[in-house]
Amino acid sequence: MKIEFLPEAKTELDDAIEYYELQVQGLGTTFKSIAKSTIQRVSVFPTAWSEVKPSIRRCIMHKFPYNVLYSIEEDCILIIAIAHHHRNPSYWKNRIK
Repeated sequence: MKIEFLPEAKTELDDAIEYYELQVQGLGTTFKSIAKSTIQRVSVFPTAWSEVKPSIRRCIMHKFPYNVLYSIEEDCILIIAIAHHHRNPSYWKNRIK
C-alpha cells in the first residue's frame, strides 16, 4: 500500500535522522534504515498493530525509542507522527481531524 506522510511527521523523521547522525557517524543512516523497514512492515500488514485511538495505530520501531503512528486511509497509509517515547504521548493528536 502507498505511504504518505503528514508534513510534521516527515520533519520528525528528518530531524531524528539528523540528530542521530550528529551523535555518531552512520547512526542516522541506521535510524533511517530501521524507520524505513518499520514503515514497510506497516504497509504490508497495516492492521497488525493495535489502535491507540480510533483509526490510529502505533508500530514500535526496533532499536530506537520511537513509535510510528499511522492511519489506514482508502488509498494509502498516512504516517501521522514519528514519535519519541519520551515526548508527551498525545502531542500529535491535534494533527488529526
